[in-house]
Amino acid sequence: MKLRFLAAALGATAALPFGAANATDLEVTHWWTSGGEAAAVAELAKAFDATGNKWVDGAIAGSGGTARPIMISRITGGDPMGATQFNHGRQAEELVQAGLMRDLTDIATQENWKEIVKPSSLLDSCTIEGKIYCAPVNIHSWQWLWLSNAAFKKAGVEVPKNWDEFVAAAPALEKAGIVPLAVGGQPWQANGAFDVLMVAIAGKDTFEKVFAEKDAEVAAGPEIAKVFKAADDARRMSKGTNVQDWNQATNMVITGKAGGQIMGDWAQGEFQLAGQKAGVDYTCLPGLGVNEVISTGGDAFYFPLIEDEEKSKAQGVLASTLLKPETQVAFNLKKGSLPVRGDVDLAAANDCMKKGLDILAKGNVIQGTDQLLSADSQKQKEDLFSEFFANHSMTPEDAQKRFADIIASAD
Repeated sequence: MKLRFLAAALGATAALPFGAANATDLEVTHWWTSGGEAAAVAELAKAFDATGNKWVDGAIAGSGGTARPIMISRITGGDPMGATQFNHGRQAEELVQAGLMRDLTDIATQENWKEIVKPSSLLDSCTIEGKIYCAPVNIHSWQWLWLSNAAFKKAGVEVPKNWDEFVAAAPALEKAGIVPLAVGGQPWQANGAFDVLMVAIAGKDTFEKVFAEKDAEVAAGPEIAKVFKAADDARRMSKGTNVQDWNQATNMVITGKAGGQIMGDWAQGEFQLAGQKAGVDYTCLPGLGVNEVISTGGDAFYFPLIEDEEKSKAQGVLASTLLKPETQVAFNLKKGSLPVRGDVDLAAANDCMKKGLDILAKGNVIQGTDQLLSADSQKQKEDLFSEFFANHSMTPEDAQKRFADIIASAD
């Protein structure tokens, strides 16, 4: 053990959870690499380091789709990290079932997570056969349309108040040399945009019939046909984006090169980093301004089983630290997400975060598709919508038929 860690630990022993007097380095893997995300994850590292331990950052460039296979390969290959990010839902289900993940039930019980984590579906997503295997850190919602006020001013049209007005404004944006809708080339972005369109246009009940109940008849029906018509509009409006990463697409909105972007609330971190102010420089429309519903997806940390006793103790300290009120506030204000605790003060929240908090308080929430579908079914959706957005010769009717087939066999 390094002396500087020992000195820090001895000075803070009384404040450390679970008797973590023996401080240690702990590698934490995640895919938070954009500017806004890096600022947010630094708050988690700062909080953990304050316990006398050391956060060893294991950032993996790219999206979750790039990072997860690497994380899983390390865990199954016998080279586990100390902790790793996954999204809320079923992404780590097989790892838990294989006995490769640490049971956090004792920590969750001691710290009363069931009472403080809201909504309860977040902790439910961490629970398998009655045991809790992850620590949720935020609520991320996909259902947002981010608009550049400067782009619409340049195009000579009012900032839209809903999806239909946005579609109607597209010709004016194009005439002004502005891409109406920025959609990056990674498959998960097109997939997420479709899910947002579904709940906005078809409504919450239809969304849940398709993804929660796996109703293939509804998936093949007229309500979903309207969604595919909107997705057809979206891919037409996104032509010319020519970027891959989501934060590059967000930057197009920040710089006025694009009129808008359908993206989760993590985009707020990029606007904040660029010094832009919600309601002044950019506008946010939850539920695309049609149905103000947000999903309660987001991120959680899992802790692979490791033999090193000191690292195992540090895992417990980190799990506890992630749920501390001060950690929750500092991290989520930078990340643009909402805290998983319902008892923290977010007086510093911006206009868009306050909209999200209001929707959450009203209970207008859905579970994300990562929570409702297996990783395999989600991958099939991603492949379909990646192809649909890239291949304009695929008709909405053909895409809907393939979508219905995916839902029919979904688990």
